[in-house]
Amino acid sequence: MRLLHTSDWHLGRAFHRVNMLGAQADFVDHLVTTVREHAADAVLVSGDVYDRAVPPLAAVELFDDALHRLAALGVPTVMISGNHDSARRLGVGAGLIDRAGIHLRTDPSACGTPVVLTDTHGDVAFYGLPYLEPALVKDEFAVDRPGHEAVLAAAMDRVRADLAARAPGTRSVVLAHAFVTGGEASDSERDITVGGVAAVPAGVFDGVDYTALGHLHGCQTITDRVRYSGSPLAYSFSEADHRKSMWLVELDADGEVTAERLDCPAPRALARIRGPLEELLADPGLARHQDAWIEATLTDAVRPAEPMARLTERFPHTLSLVFDPDRSPDDPDVSYARRLAGRDDQQIAEDFVAHVRGAGPDEAERTVLRDAFDAVRADAVVREVAR
Repeated sequence: MRLLHTSDWHLGRAFHRVNMLGAQADFVDHLVTTVREHAADAVLVSGDVYDRAVPPLAAVELFDDALHRLAALGVPTVMISGNHDSARRLGVGAGLIDRAGIHLRTDPSACGTPVVLTDTHGDVAFYGLPYLEPALVKDEFAVDRPGHEAVLAAAMDRVRADLAARAPGTRSVVLAHAFVTGGEASDSERDITVGGVAAVPAGVFDGVDYTALGHLHGCQTITDRVRYSGSPLAYSFSEADHRKSMWLVELDADGEVTAERLDCPAPRALARIRGPLEELLADPGLARHQDAWIEATLTDAVRPAEPMARLTERFPHTLSLVFDPDRSPDDPDVSYARRLAGRDDQQIAEDFVAHVRGAGPDEAERTVLRDAFDAVRADAVVREVAR
Protein backbone atom coordinates (compact mmCIF):
# COMPACT_ATOMS: atom_id res chain seq x y z
CA MET A 1 0.00 0.00 0.00
CA ARG A 2 1.34 3.40 -1.01
CA LEU A 3 0.77 6.21 1.51
CA LEU A 4 1.32 9.95 1.11
CA HIS A 5 2.20 11.41 4.53
CA THR A 6 1.82 15.15 5.14
CA SER A 7 0.99 17.40 8.09
CA ASP A 8 1.01 20.93 9.53
CA TRP A 9 -0.73 22.78 6.72
CA HIS A 10 -1.58 25.68 9.09
CA LEU A 11 -4.20 27.03 6.71
CA GLY A 12 -4.81 30.72 7.42
CA ARG A 13 -1.32 31.44 8.74
CA ALA A 14 0.70 34.41 7.51
CA PHE A 15 4.47 34.70 7.22
CA HIS A 16 5.67 37.98 8.73
CA ARG A 17 2.53 39.76 7.50
CA VAL A 18 2.68 38.08 4.07
CA ASN A 19 -0.62 36.38 3.26
CA MET A 20 0.20 32.73 2.56
CA LEU A 21 -3.21 31.64 1.31
CA GLY A 22 -2.09 31.64 -2.32
CA ALA A 23 0.94 29.49 -1.48
CA GLN A 24 -1.28 27.18 0.56
CA ALA A 25 -3.65 26.84 -2.40
CA ASP A 26 -0.64 25.99 -4.59
CA PHE A 27 0.28 23.28 -2.10
CA VAL A 28 -3.22 21.80 -2.28
CA ASP A 29 -2.89 21.74 -6.09
CA HIS A 30 0.48 20.01 -5.69
CA LEU A 31 -0.95 17.51 -3.21
CA VAL A 32 -3.77 16.50 -5.53
CA THR A 33 -1.38 16.20 -8.48
CA THR A 34 1.05 14.11 -6.42
CA VAL A 35 -1.69 11.73 -5.29
CA ARG A 36 -2.67 11.20 -8.92
CA GLU A 37 0.81 10.96 -10.43
CA HIS A 38 2.21 8.61 -7.78
CA ALA A 39 -0.95 6.51 -7.55
CA ALA A 40 -1.19 6.91 -3.78
CA ASP A 41 -3.59 4.50 -2.08
CA ALA A 42 -4.19 6.76 0.92
CA VAL A 43 -3.37 10.28 2.13
CA LEU A 44 -2.36 10.85 5.77
CA VAL A 45 -2.63 14.32 7.34
CA SER A 46 -1.12 14.33 10.83
CA GLY A 47 -2.68 17.41 12.39
CA ASP A 48 -2.56 21.21 12.44
CA VAL A 49 -4.77 21.51 9.40
CA TYR A 50 -5.58 25.05 10.52
CA ASP A 51 -3.37 27.56 12.28
CA ARG A 52 -5.87 28.43 15.00
CA ALA A 53 -9.04 27.14 16.60
CA VAL A 54 -11.25 29.64 14.76
CA PRO A 55 -9.71 29.95 11.29
CA PRO A 56 -10.57 32.70 8.80
CA LEU A 57 -13.29 31.95 6.26
CA ALA A 58 -10.83 31.85 3.36
CA ALA A 59 -8.88 29.07 5.12
CA VAL A 60 -12.07 27.07 5.71
CA GLU A 61 -12.98 27.43 2.04
CA LEU A 62 -9.55 26.18 0.99
CA PHE A 63 -9.87 23.19 3.32
CA ASP A 64 -13.32 22.45 1.89
CA ASP A 65 -11.88 22.59 -1.63
CA ALA A 66 -9.07 20.21 -0.63
CA LEU A 67 -11.54 17.69 0.81
CA HIS A 68 -13.75 17.78 -2.29
CA ARG A 69 -10.79 17.27 -4.61
CA LEU A 70 -9.33 14.42 -2.56
CA ALA A 71 -12.73 12.74 -2.38
CA ALA A 72 -13.15 13.12 -6.15
CA LEU A 73 -9.92 11.17 -6.67
CA GLY A 74 -11.44 8.21 -4.83
CA VAL A 75 -8.33 7.96 -2.64
CA PRO A 76 -9.08 7.60 1.09
CA THR A 77 -7.75 10.34 3.36
CA VAL A 78 -7.12 9.89 7.09
CA MET A 79 -6.73 13.14 9.02
CA ILE A 80 -6.27 14.03 12.70
CA SER A 81 -6.52 17.29 14.62
CA GLY A 82 -3.37 18.96 15.96
CA ASN A 83 -2.67 21.32 18.83
CA HIS A 84 -3.52 24.37 16.67
CA ASP A 85 -6.87 22.93 15.58
CA SER A 86 -10.14 22.93 17.45
CA ALA A 87 -10.80 19.19 17.50
CA ARG A 88 -14.55 19.72 17.93
CA ARG A 89 -14.82 22.14 15.02
CA LEU A 90 -12.62 20.11 12.70
CA GLY A 91 -14.63 16.99 13.53
CA VAL A 92 -18.04 18.48 12.73
CA GLY A 93 -19.72 16.30 10.12
CA ALA A 94 -17.07 13.58 10.40
CA GLY A 95 -19.67 10.83 10.21
CA LEU A 96 -21.07 12.12 6.92
CA ILE A 97 -17.67 13.00 5.44
CA ASP A 98 -16.52 9.48 6.31
CA ARG A 99 -18.84 8.14 3.61
CA ALA A 100 -16.87 10.12 1.01
CA GLY A 101 -13.62 8.45 2.05
CA ILE A 102 -12.40 11.39 4.17
CA HIS A 103 -11.82 10.02 7.66
CA LEU A 104 -11.50 12.76 10.29
CA ARG A 105 -10.23 11.49 13.63
CA THR A 106 -10.55 14.18 16.30
CA ASP A 107 -12.07 12.30 19.28
CA PRO A 108 -9.52 10.95 21.80
CA SER A 109 -11.93 8.23 22.92
CA ALA A 110 -11.80 6.69 19.43
CA CYS A 111 -8.01 6.14 19.39
CA GLY A 112 -8.48 2.37 19.37
CA THR A 113 -11.01 2.36 16.53
CA PRO A 114 -9.17 2.28 13.20
CA VAL A 115 -10.01 3.09 9.62
CA VAL A 116 -9.47 -0.22 7.84
CA LEU A 117 -8.34 -0.20 4.22
CA THR A 118 -7.60 -3.28 2.13
CA ASP A 119 -5.12 -4.07 -0.61
CA THR A 120 -4.17 -7.31 -2.34
CA HIS A 121 -2.21 -8.43 0.74
CA GLY A 122 -5.00 -7.89 3.27
CA ASP A 123 -6.08 -5.25 5.77
CA VAL A 124 -4.22 -2.15 6.94
CA ALA A 125 -5.58 -0.57 10.13
CA PHE A 126 -5.09 3.21 10.44
CA TYR A 127 -5.33 4.56 13.99
CA GLY A 128 -5.80 8.31 14.36
CA LEU A 129 -4.44 9.79 17.60
CA PRO A 130 -5.44 13.47 17.58
CA TYR A 131 -3.33 15.85 19.63
CA LEU A 132 -3.81 14.69 23.23
CA GLU A 133 -3.64 17.69 25.55
CA PRO A 134 -2.85 15.99 28.89
CA ALA A 135 -4.97 18.36 30.98
CA LEU A 136 -8.03 17.63 28.83
CA VAL A 137 -7.72 13.85 28.33
CA LYS A 138 -6.31 12.64 31.67
CA ASP A 139 -9.73 11.33 32.77
CA GLU A 140 -10.40 9.62 29.43
CA PHE A 141 -7.14 7.69 29.74
CA ALA A 142 -7.20 7.35 33.55
CA VAL A 143 -3.68 8.65 34.14
CA ASP A 144 -2.70 9.81 37.63
CA ARG A 145 -0.35 12.64 36.71
CA PRO A 146 -1.06 13.98 33.24
CA GLY A 147 1.85 14.22 30.83
CA HIS A 148 2.40 13.62 27.14
CA GLU A 149 4.10 10.28 27.56
CA ALA A 150 1.43 8.96 29.93
CA VAL A 151 -1.55 9.84 27.73
CA LEU A 152 0.14 8.72 24.50
CA ALA A 153 1.16 5.43 26.12
CA ALA A 154 -2.43 4.88 27.25
CA ALA A 155 -3.74 5.66 23.76
CA MET A 156 -1.22 3.27 22.22
CA ASP A 157 -2.29 0.56 24.67
CA ARG A 158 -5.75 0.83 23.10
CA VAL A 159 -4.23 0.66 19.62
CA ARG A 160 -2.24 -2.47 20.44
CA ALA A 161 -5.24 -4.12 22.13
CA ASP A 162 -7.41 -3.58 19.06
CA LEU A 163 -4.64 -4.75 16.72
CA ALA A 164 -4.11 -7.93 18.76
CA ALA A 165 -7.76 -8.84 18.25
CA ARG A 166 -7.52 -8.57 14.45
CA ALA A 167 -6.57 -11.22 11.93
CA PRO A 168 -2.89 -12.25 11.93
CA GLY A 169 -0.94 -10.29 9.35
CA THR A 170 -3.03 -7.13 9.69
CA ARG A 171 -0.67 -4.23 9.06
CA SER A 172 -0.93 -1.04 11.08
CA VAL A 173 -0.35 2.70 10.75
CA VAL A 174 -0.66 5.34 13.50
CA LEU A 175 -1.14 9.05 12.91
CA ALA A 176 -0.06 11.17 15.90
CA HIS A 177 0.62 14.81 16.70
CA ALA A 178 3.40 15.05 19.27
CA PHE A 179 6.99 16.05 20.02
CA VAL A 180 9.00 12.84 19.88
CA THR A 181 12.49 12.59 21.38
CA GLY A 182 15.15 13.07 18.73
CA GLY A 183 13.08 15.52 16.72
CA GLU A 184 14.45 18.98 15.93
CA ALA A 185 12.11 21.90 16.65
CA SER A 186 11.86 25.27 14.92
CA ASP A 187 10.58 28.67 16.08
CA SER A 188 7.15 28.31 14.49
CA GLU A 189 5.77 25.45 16.60
CA ARG A 190 3.65 26.21 19.63
CA ASP A 191 5.15 25.03 22.92
CA ILE A 192 3.39 21.92 24.29
CA THR A 193 5.59 21.43 27.35
CA VAL A 194 3.89 19.84 30.37
CA GLY A 195 5.68 19.31 33.67
CA GLY A 196 8.89 20.61 32.15
CA VAL A 197 8.78 17.86 29.51
CA ALA A 198 7.66 18.26 25.90
CA ALA A 199 9.10 15.16 24.21
CA VAL A 200 8.00 11.53 24.38
CA PRO A 201 10.21 8.55 23.45
CA ALA A 202 9.76 6.95 20.05
CA GLY A 203 9.32 3.60 21.83
CA VAL A 204 5.79 4.68 22.75
CA PHE A 205 4.85 3.73 19.17
CA ASP A 206 6.40 0.25 19.21
CA GLY A 207 4.23 -2.50 17.76
CA VAL A 208 2.92 -0.72 14.66
CA ASP A 209 4.37 -0.77 11.17
CA TYR A 210 4.47 2.98 10.53
CA THR A 211 3.90 6.12 12.60
CA ALA A 212 3.06 9.26 10.64
CA LEU A 213 3.92 12.19 12.89
CA GLY A 214 2.91 15.83 12.86
CA HIS A 215 3.83 18.90 14.97
CA LEU A 216 7.49 19.54 14.13
CA HIS A 217 7.91 21.56 10.94
CA GLY A 218 11.08 19.93 9.66
CA CYS A 219 10.88 16.68 7.68
CA GLN A 220 12.66 14.15 9.90
CA THR A 221 13.30 10.43 10.31
CA ILE A 222 13.21 9.41 13.97
CA THR A 223 13.42 5.72 13.01
CA ASP A 224 12.65 3.96 9.74
CA ARG A 225 9.12 3.43 11.05
CA VAL A 226 8.60 6.77 12.82
CA ARG A 227 8.79 9.93 10.69
CA TYR A 228 7.75 13.58 10.57
CA SER A 229 6.64 14.92 7.21
CA GLY A 230 7.13 18.51 8.36
CA SER A 231 5.08 21.47 7.19
CA PRO A 232 4.72 21.93 3.42
CA LEU A 233 5.61 25.63 3.75
CA ALA A 234 8.04 27.58 5.94
CA TYR A 235 6.41 29.58 8.72
CA SER A 236 9.50 31.10 10.38
CA PHE A 237 13.02 32.07 9.38
CA SER A 238 14.30 29.24 11.57
CA GLU A 239 13.11 27.03 8.69
CA ALA A 240 15.33 28.75 6.12
CA ASP A 241 17.41 25.61 5.64
CA HIS A 242 14.47 23.19 5.56
CA ARG A 243 13.70 21.16 2.49
CA LYS A 244 9.89 21.15 2.48
CA SER A 245 8.49 17.80 1.40
CA MET A 246 6.10 14.91 1.98
CA TRP A 247 6.83 11.23 2.50
CA LEU A 248 5.70 8.67 -0.05
CA VAL A 249 5.65 5.52 2.05
CA GLU A 250 5.47 1.97 0.67
CA LEU A 251 4.06 -0.62 3.08
CA ASP A 252 4.72 -4.10 1.72
CA ALA A 253 2.89 -7.36 2.39
CA ASP A 254 4.95 -8.01 5.53
CA GLY A 255 4.66 -4.49 6.92
CA GLU A 256 8.16 -3.46 5.87
CA VAL A 257 8.55 0.25 5.15
CA THR A 258 10.37 2.18 2.44
CA ALA A 259 9.98 5.94 2.10
CA GLU A 260 10.80 8.58 -0.50
CA ARG A 261 10.77 12.35 -0.01
CA LEU A 262 8.74 14.34 -2.51
CA ASP A 263 9.46 18.08 -2.60
CA CYS A 264 6.76 20.72 -2.10
CA PRO A 265 6.67 23.98 -4.09
CA ALA A 266 8.17 27.01 -2.33
CA PRO A 267 6.67 30.45 -3.01
CA ARG A 268 10.03 32.14 -2.37
CA ALA A 269 13.42 31.22 -0.89
CA LEU A 270 14.25 32.29 2.68
CA ALA A 271 17.56 33.79 3.77
CA ARG A 272 19.06 35.05 7.01
CA ILE A 273 21.80 37.64 6.63
CA ARG A 274 23.87 39.18 9.41
CA GLY A 275 26.42 41.97 9.72
CA PRO A 276 26.83 45.74 9.77
CA LEU A 277 24.37 47.48 7.47
CA GLU A 278 27.00 48.90 5.10
CA GLU A 279 28.54 45.45 4.61
CA LEU A 280 25.16 43.88 3.87
CA LEU A 281 24.46 46.55 1.27
CA ALA A 282 27.85 46.12 -0.42
CA ASP A 283 28.67 42.40 -0.13
CA PRO A 284 28.55 40.90 -3.66
CA GLY A 285 28.17 37.42 -2.19
CA LEU A 286 24.67 38.33 -1.01
CA ALA A 287 23.40 39.05 -4.53
CA ARG A 288 21.95 35.53 -4.67
CA HIS A 289 19.44 36.53 -1.95
CA GLN A 290 17.96 39.56 -3.70
CA ASP A 291 14.73 37.73 -4.60
CA ALA A 292 14.43 35.90 -1.26
CA TRP A 293 12.41 36.72 1.81
CA ILE A 294 15.02 38.20 4.14
CA GLU A 295 15.63 38.32 7.87
CA ALA A 296 18.42 40.84 8.39
CA THR A 297 20.30 41.01 11.69
CA LEU A 298 22.28 44.23 12.05
CA THR A 299 25.37 44.10 14.25
CA ASP A 300 26.18 47.84 14.13
CA ALA A 301 27.17 49.25 17.52
CA VAL A 302 24.77 52.17 16.90
CA ARG A 303 21.51 51.82 15.05
CA PRO A 304 21.95 53.21 11.54
CA ALA A 305 19.46 55.64 10.06
CA GLU A 306 16.52 54.24 8.05
CA PRO A 307 17.86 50.66 7.96
CA MET A 308 14.71 49.03 6.56
CA ALA A 309 14.35 51.54 3.73
CA ARG A 310 18.00 51.09 2.77
CA LEU A 311 17.84 47.29 2.98
CA THR A 312 14.74 47.04 0.80
CA GLU A 313 16.49 48.98 -1.95
CA ARG A 314 18.80 46.00 -2.39
CA PHE A 315 16.62 43.26 -0.88
CA PRO A 316 13.03 44.24 -1.77
CA HIS A 317 11.54 41.29 0.11
CA THR A 318 13.05 42.04 3.52
CA LEU A 319 10.46 41.08 6.11
CA SER A 320 12.28 41.03 9.43
CA LEU A 321 14.84 43.41 10.91
CA VAL A 322 16.74 42.46 14.08
CA PHE A 323 19.28 44.57 15.98
CA ASP A 324 22.01 42.57 17.71
CA PRO A 325 25.12 44.69 18.26
CA ASP A 326 28.35 42.76 18.66
CA ARG A 327 28.90 43.09 22.40
CA SER A 328 30.18 40.96 25.22
CA PRO A 329 27.44 39.18 27.19
CA ASP A 330 28.77 41.05 30.26
CA ASP A 331 28.26 44.44 28.64
CA PRO A 332 25.61 46.32 30.66
CA ASP A 333 24.09 47.55 27.40
CA VAL A 334 23.23 44.04 26.24
CA SER A 335 19.45 43.94 25.85
CA TYR A 336 17.19 42.14 28.27
CA ALA A 337 15.78 40.10 25.38
CA ARG A 338 19.25 38.96 24.38
CA ARG A 339 20.08 37.94 27.96
CA LEU A 340 16.92 35.81 28.02
CA ALA A 341 17.44 34.24 24.58
CA GLY A 342 17.19 30.46 24.68
CA ARG A 343 15.76 30.36 28.22
CA ASP A 344 12.28 28.99 28.88
CA ASP A 345 9.71 30.40 31.32
CA GLN A 346 10.72 27.99 34.08
CA GLN A 347 14.39 29.00 33.88
CA ILE A 348 13.55 32.70 33.83
CA ALA A 349 11.32 32.32 36.91
CA GLU A 350 13.99 30.37 38.77
CA ASP A 351 16.58 33.03 37.93
CA PHE A 352 14.22 35.70 39.26
CA VAL A 353 13.84 33.84 42.56
CA ALA A 354 17.62 33.60 42.82
CA HIS A 355 18.00 37.31 42.05
CA VAL A 356 15.43 38.37 44.66
CA ARG A 357 16.55 36.26 47.60
CA GLY A 358 20.10 35.30 46.74
CA ALA A 359 19.46 31.58 46.27
CA GLY A 360 17.55 29.60 43.68
CA PRO A 361 14.40 27.57 44.41
CA ASP A 362 14.60 24.11 45.95
CA GLU A 363 12.98 21.07 44.31
CA ALA A 364 9.60 21.63 45.99
CA GLU A 365 9.55 25.24 44.83
CA ARG A 366 10.55 24.22 41.31
CA THR A 367 7.57 21.88 41.29
CA VAL A 368 5.26 24.71 42.37
CA LEU A 369 6.57 26.92 39.57
CA ARG A 370 6.28 24.12 37.02
CA ASP A 371 2.70 23.33 38.08
CA ALA A 372 1.80 27.01 37.84
CA PHE A 373 3.13 27.31 34.30
CA ASP A 374 1.36 24.08 33.31
CA ALA A 375 -1.93 25.34 34.76
CA VAL A 376 -1.71 28.63 32.86
CA ARG A 377 -0.84 26.90 29.60
CA ALA A 378 -3.62 24.32 30.04
CA ASP A 379 -6.12 27.08 30.82
CA ALA A 380 -5.13 28.87 27.61
CA VAL A 381 -5.71 25.65 25.65
CA VAL A 382 -9.13 25.12 27.25
CA ARG A 383 -10.16 28.72 26.52
CA GLU A 384 -9.10 28.42 22.87
CA VAL A 385 -10.87 25.10 22.38
CA ALA A 386 -14.03 26.52 23.97
CA ARG A 387 -14.17 29.50 21.56
